[in-house]
Amino acid sequence: MNATMAKFGFPDTLVAEADGWAALVRPQQVTLGAMVLVCQEPVGAFGQVSAAGFAGLGRMVARTESALKAAFNYDKINFVMLMMVDPDVHFHVVPRYAGERMFSGRTFHDAYWPKPPDLTQPAPQPPELLSAIRERIRSHWPREIG
Repeated sequence: MNATMAKFGFPDTLVAEADGWAALVRPQQVTLGAMVLVCQEPVGAFGQVSAAGFAGLGRMVARTESALKAAFNYDKINFVMLMMVDPDVHFHVVPRYAGERMFSGRTFHDAYWPKPPDLTQPAPQPPELLSAIRERIRSHWPREIG
């Protein structure tokens, strides 16, 4: 585990670990199903990720897209790498929705559609909702891709 994984709630938010990457539910849900993909190699710059890490990233992106599509039927998906605050290489994964979605008795709106998402707006969710989101994504997580 690295500092970025800890900041995003590991191990409670963990969806899957594979190929040198961890997929976590983002505690602040910018949109329904927002996640982070965190590199588990001890690197602080994208260019320092190993060849194996880059290959693993491709597989984790495919798994993430597949699981989120099956879980919440997003319309578009954004992968955002900012690397301004958190020290380890990671991507914010933001499913995008043209219309509202219902999940766990709540209505979710993509307030920024069709513009870029604003990751700076606090949107903490109760632990039981994050757990339900994590379990929904896990239930659709592919065993093998690529």
